[in-house]
Amino acid sequence: MEMETIYNQKQQEIAGIISSNAKVSHWKDWRWQLQHSVRDIDIFEKLLGIKFTAEERKKLDETVKKFPLSITPYYLSLIDTDNYKNDPIYKQAFPSISELHIGNYEMRDPLDEDKDSPVPGITHRYPDRVLFQVCGVCAMYCRHCTRKRKVGDVDVIPGKEEIALGIEYIRNNPVIRDVLLSGGDPFLLSDENIDWILTEIKKIASVEVVRIGTRTPVVLPYRITDDLVDILKKHHPLWVNTHFNHPREITASSKEALRKLADAGIPLGNQTVLLSGINDHPIIIKKLVHKLVQNRVRPYYLYQCDLSEGLKHFRTPVGRGIEIMESLIGHTSGFAVPSYVIDAPGGGGKIRVMPQYLISWSHDKVVLRNFEGVITTYQEPETYENFFGNMNIDDSGLLAMFEGAEDYKATGIEKLLSDLDETIALVPENTERIERRDNA
Repeated sequence: MEMETIYNQKQQEIAGIISSNAKVSHWKDWRWQLQHSVRDIDIFEKLLGIKFTAEERKKLDETVKKFPLSITPYYLSLIDTDNYKNDPIYKQAFPSISELHIGNYEMRDPLDEDKDSPVPGITHRYPDRVLFQVCGVCAMYCRHCTRKRKVGDVDVIPGKEEIALGIEYIRNNPVIRDVLLSGGDPFLLSDENIDWILTEIKKIASVEVVRIGTRTPVVLPYRITDDLVDILKKHHPLWVNTHFNHPREITASSKEALRKLADAGIPLGNQTVLLSGINDHPIIIKKLVHKLVQNRVRPYYLYQCDLSEGLKHFRTPVGRGIEIMESLIGHTSGFAVPSYVIDAPGGGGKIRVMPQYLISWSHDKVVLRNFEGVITTYQEPETYENFFGNMNIDDSGLLAMFEGAEDYKATGIEKLLSDLDETIALVPENTERIERRDNA
């Protein structure tokens, strides 16, 4: 029996159990899905016909007290009940006692998002872009969430006044050209609020692009309604990043959600988290990226699992990620290969960690290797004049070649390489990001 047929049968069964008078049409109502989200272990057992032992139940209750449970009926229906303990859907959605095993190196806020927050909701880490948390709720509480410290906390749900403060911060800092709306999940806001936020940001002349990070195509695909898409189409240039972790999550319903977004002219990307026992195998990741590109979603990042509290059992060695990247680079289309990154603890940002293809170099050639192990050389030019490096870009006759040069300011390692900066050594404690923290 095909998987979609199995899913359809299970969905009808779950809908019927939830409400004896439930119509099948209710299943595709995203508000109905949220209203009937599974937040109780008893209900979980009833809907899937699973029964935990008394000892298992005791441990699960302890976990849920610290890290709450919430699963949409749709995502619940994807769980393979015949082998649920090894099921990648179950592991991402249902609590484990392992979440209470907090390592000494684990942190509530490993990425220092709160420290890099000049105003509530805004994380300003990179020079020209900000993370803007506009919603404090999600369609599902993913067990691997890096923001587990905020999950289920009603105090972190921003109101309209708080969001307005974030918009004002963006308006007052014209260096910001890229705004990433995150949360929670921005698509859990009403259509009206989404339209209002996008409209206000679009009024800011310095903002060139807006991105939205959402997992609704994965766990609540029915949220991608025609009305929502019509609103999004008004606010180009707009990008949407999804969060598929396993090929099994790409169903007929999620494909339809992705189709609507792509047909609206919205570029789609995907951010996958490498998770032990769920997707940490080359075959699984390759199948995932192939399914994504078939649905017009470009793999963007493969994340090393963060050092948030309760995620120890999800983390893999970095070497496992490198192995997976070796299985992708050269073995599939370049646009199907994500960047493998570690989001550095302490707020250092995303650091790409990739296989080494540059083996060595001398004054006139570099030694390279390809994915097959072939070792080759590339001859450097015999003569090279840095035409731009010798320019004085303040010269009015040349300034037109460097649009925006008057605002140019090198940051970090770029300073040491730039012909336009005389810095010869770095003092990281004097970075703009640290200054913003000190002045907050």
